[in-house]
Amino acid sequence: MKLSQTAAALLFAASCIATPLAQAAPDGVKTLHLFLSTSETGLDPAVASDIASLSLLENLFDPLLRYDYLARPLKLRENTAVAMPIVGDGGLTYTFKIRPGIHFTPDPAFKGAQRELTAADYVYSLKRLYDPMLKSPWLSLFEGKIAGDAALKDKFSYDAPFEGIKAVDRYTLRIRLSAPDNNFLFYMATPASAVVAREVIEAYPGQVGNHPVGTGPFRIGEWKRSDKIVLLANRDAQAVFHATAGADAADQAIAGALEGKRLPIVDRVEVKIAEEFQGRMLGFLGGDYDYLEQVPESMTDMVIADGKLKPALAAQGVQLYRFPVMQTYYMWMNMDDPVLGGYGKDKVALRRAIALGYDSAEDIRLLKKGFAIKAQSPLPPNVLGYDPAYRSPVPYDPVLANALLDRFGYDKRDQDGFRRAPGNVPLTLTMHSEATAGGRLRDELWRKNLNAIGLRVTFVTDKKTEIIKASRLGKVMMFESNWIADFPDGDNFYQLLYGPNAGRANYARFNLPDYNQRYEQARALADSPARQKLFLEMNQLIHAYNPWVPLSHVISADLRQPWLKNYKRHPVELTNWRYLDVDLAQRQRVSRMAR
Repeated sequence: MKLSQTAAALLFAASCIATPLAQAAPDGVKTLHLFLSTSETGLDPAVASDIASLSLLENLFDPLLRYDYLARPLKLRENTAVAMPIVGDGGLTYTFKIRPGIHFTPDPAFKGAQRELTAADYVYSLKRLYDPMLKSPWLSLFEGKIAGDAALKDKFSYDAPFEGIKAVDRYTLRIRLSAPDNNFLFYMATPASAVVAREVIEAYPGQVGNHPVGTGPFRIGEWKRSDKIVLLANRDAQAVFHATAGADAADQAIAGALEGKRLPIVDRVEVKIAEEFQGRMLGFLGGDYDYLEQVPESMTDMVIADGKLKPALAAQGVQLYRFPVMQTYYMWMNMDDPVLGGYGKDKVALRRAIALGYDSAEDIRLLKKGFAIKAQSPLPPNVLGYDPAYRSPVPYDPVLANALLDRFGYDKRDQDGFRRAPGNVPLTLTMHSEATAGGRLRDELWRKNLNAIGLRVTFVTDKKTEIIKASRLGKVMMFESNWIADFPDGDNFYQLLYGPNAGRANYARFNLPDYNQRYEQARALADSPARQKLFLEMNQLIHAYNPWVPLSHVISADLRQPWLKNYKRHPVELTNWRYLDVDLAQRQRVSRMAR
């Protein structure tokens, strides 16, 4: 059989020693070469929610807390705070002491002065999440949880005193909660809670996302939208590495290499936008990228055989790691859509049939090449609240799906053999899809499964960022998406179906009082049998009304080059760029071998 040009190129690249096309600068400047799989939307911590933008924000802006790089189980530690906060009043008051001497990177908004970070900056930054003009998708983390924040919602003002979030003095921040919240400190480690300077926000009205000015380990050096971003080390940053290393020898080696060093280690990070699977794989095999997280599904056979890295790549020093991502793939359906939305029996039957008709085992086998497990509920493994014994009551059963549609009024067919809606009304489902090779493969599997139960479907392709924007406005009928944990607790996944989050992360616009009530009760509880019971009941409601089709949890196949040092993937933080190092001599040796 004759190979296509693409397949031949991949085979050639996989059989040769990777040649680093993106070399370090002659003066020995250490540069990381990376890619993001989708375009960034904008670099405003209060607004951005896509993975690409959040990955950049993690490196440009500073929240009060961060995760310990190496600690497993996960552990929070201080970032701009000098230590973990003092907690008082039975878990209602948190007092943070901010480290003096931290400065924002230079910007004309500061009129030539060096601008120190203060507690008042965090007050301003957290208030921005409530600004009705911003419509922050992160507001749900804080709304109703900060004492007295209803006043911000009723009459928003940046300048009015607010006891819920208060700068006690220049370096002391106090936050009062309306009720104890076991996940509150996790929120304070998200990019959304990172600090910005008011002068910068006011200097660029409506353009804040194009002018990122933070205190993080990197600053913007070059930015070509949706193409290339270069980050430069912020050598004014004062972060020094300390971490908790377990018994794992690799972790201990990383801890030993980094202990006491100023972060970041490298001088530059060059980030390309690589939306096509082929470009990512060829880029890594050609040495353009230092690592590749999650080998593209359609390219797995080019580098992995029988679950192992192919010998030619292993001989070059390329390493393969498996990583259980705190991630859930799901297909959501718009509960406000006139075709398949609503809570009546006929619409519930339609969504249930769609869920019954999707073969997730085929998805895992063909599209994910076995690097995934079937999702039984919204929760992935390793998240607090995950129950490994739970099984969905909605299996793959196309026979039952057909019977259900026949029973609830979808029994009439048009001339092409596709079902009509109750009342003999034409029925066409519209699914949005990413304009990528992977998106096209998913389309074909959905088409096959839906057609098999008599449902006609058409596809609208666009960039994921545009689909998400339309989804928040309720203009998308159905879309296959995924959610990666913002923090390692089940609350972060169940909030995706909480009614008040419609228009934000609740793309399905599911708004069921029974579900909302249980979510609110569970949110107030620590991990416990009582909360586990509520999670079980929420699962049952999800399966009863089917706003989602839970699909899979990915086991990521990650590749890294032999010259990359200190790499360990984190379950929650999206990037580890500040900790990484590049062995320039080893990179040059590999390059000479290739010649």
